[in-house]
Parts: sequence; structure tokens; C-alpha cells
Amino acid sequence: MFVNKNEHTYLNLCKYVMENGVRKEDRTGTGTISLFGYQMRFDLNEGFPLLTTKKIPFRLIASELLWFIKGETNIKYLLQHNNNIWNEWAFKKWIESPDYNGPDMTDFGLRSQSDRVFKKQYEDQMELFKEKILTDDKFAAKYGELGNVYGKQWRAWGTSTGETIDQLKNVIETLKTNPESRRLIVSAWNPEDVPNNMALPPCHSMFQFYVSEGKLSCQLYQRSGDIFLGIPFNIASYSLLTHLIAHECNLEVGEFIHTLGDAHIYTNHVEQIKLQLSREPKKLPSLKLSTEKGSVFDFETEDIVIEGYESHPAIKAPVAV
Repeated sequence: MFVNKNEHTYLNLCKYVMENGVRKEDRTGTGTISLFGYQMRFDLNEGFPLLTTKKIPFRLIASELLWFIKGETNIKYLLQHNNNIWNEWAFKKWIESPDYNGPDMTDFGLRSQSDRVFKKQYEDQMELFKEKILTDDKFAAKYGELGNVYGKQWRAWGTSTGETIDQLKNVIETLKTNPESRRLIVSAWNPEDVPNNMALPPCHSMFQFYVSEGKLSCQLYQRSGDIFLGIPFNIASYSLLTHLIAHECNLEVGEFIHTLGDAHIYTNHVEQIKLQLSREPKKLPSLKLSTEKGSVFDFETEDIVIEGYESHPAIKAPVAV
């Protein structure tokens, strides 16, 4: 009998937090069921860990990861790839600015869930915002910019001497020249930038690579994890990153190890989690990378293909901003 071990690893997290988590308030005002400290291991040779108990939009995961890899921090690149997953943070910056003269969008994240008229206003303003980002370079520079988020920290970490460090490039070079190193680390958590220069302090804070018997493994430390919406994306994203870097360094893939700090289920995601847990996982898909691209920095979304992906239908849930 077929058993999707990788997906059951994630589903076990859902069950464990539902049964053992504690109720906590949070900055969004939504409330969570939370547990501190949890680790999952995914064998990347058993299939690509894209969840099948609900449909996961892999294209969004791939374009977001390439956005990080390219060092981008403006949502314009994402919108050009029809990726809307970072819109809310940039949109919030605009509607709270003196330049905004539309209807009051206070508490837009919560109000749009229950007020039909407000939801239509919100959707109209969001479409206007996206159009302005795509067509007005000055507007995009001012309101599409998310600050020193992942791409900046990975590719251009600012030093006290005014220089920058390309952490990702350095790690790849070290993997090629000294794969036994214990310093194969990229950090997104920059204490100087967290309070003032980031739209959202990095949830996936640090990752480390490890080579054994010609296989590349990656461990992520995630300080805060939205179990229903965020973590499925994170699992697929860092698994893809591991594949991409293994491809460049002529290594096979090993494991993706996901270590969580505050692992939480938002209280308005509980019914969605229960629905997902009622579904039986299907066989995992496989990942195909273009053999024409050697460097991870040269990949585009069309160079990354998921094959054989079958899933249960998507399950919608609100994003807490």
C-alpha cells in the first residue's frame, strides 16, 4: 500500500498542534493555537514535497523563490509574474500614507471577510494599487518596496562599513570548494533592519546546508510559522532551493529539515485544517529542472517544472496581516 510519508510528516504537525497547542493572542488580533519547538524531516528522494491534501500553487512558490534569489525586494517583479502573495504588506503601506485618498481601509484584512460592500471596495482599491505598481515606476519605487526583506539579506547584507555581503553566492562557492564546511549558513534575521527597514520581519530566519555522501541537505530555522497557509509554501520553497543549489553544485538531494519556533494555527483556520486532515494524501509529484541552466541565478520560472501533480481541491483561508 502506498504511503506518502513526506505529507504525513506535515499532517502530523497539524494534528499535534491542534491537540497540544495553547491559545495565544498575536499582533494581527486574530488569535492562534500555538506550540513552541517542532521539527519535521522530508526525504527529497521520495518525491517533491508539494502537498496533495489541498492544491498548492507551485508557480507562486517558484516565482517567489526566484524573487529572493535575484535579490529583489519590490513586489513589481512578483506582479509581473502574476504573483500576489506579498501584496497586502505593500498595500497597507499605501492606504496608511498621505497619498491615499480612497475609501477608509482600516482593518481591511478582517473587515473584508464579513462586510460585502467593504470587500468590494477593498478589491477595487487593490486592483488600482496593482495597476499603479505595474505602470508607474515612481509609485512602484515608493509603495512596492518592502524594505530589506529576504532578497536583500540573502544577496546584499549591509555591513557596518557600508559594504555588502552576498551570502547566497558565498555559500554556493563554498559548497563547490569546501563541501565539508560547517559554515554553510544564510541568515535573513538582521537585528539592525528588523525594527525599521522591513515590511515583515523574516519568519524563515536562517538556513544551513550539509553535504554527506554526495547529497545536499538543508535545514531551515523558522521563528514563526503559519501552519495552514505559510508552512506548506515554506516546505516546497526550501525543497526547491535545495534542488536548485544541488543542481549547480553537481550534488544529489538529501533531506529538507524544517525546524519551527512558534508553530501556530490561526483560529480562523481551524475548520480548514480539519477538512485537510480528513483527506487522504496522494502520490507526490516530481521536479524537473532545465539542464540548459547551470547557475541558480540564471533560472526563470519556465525552467522549473512540476510533473505528475495530483491533489485534492484548494482550501481557501484569510491571510492575517
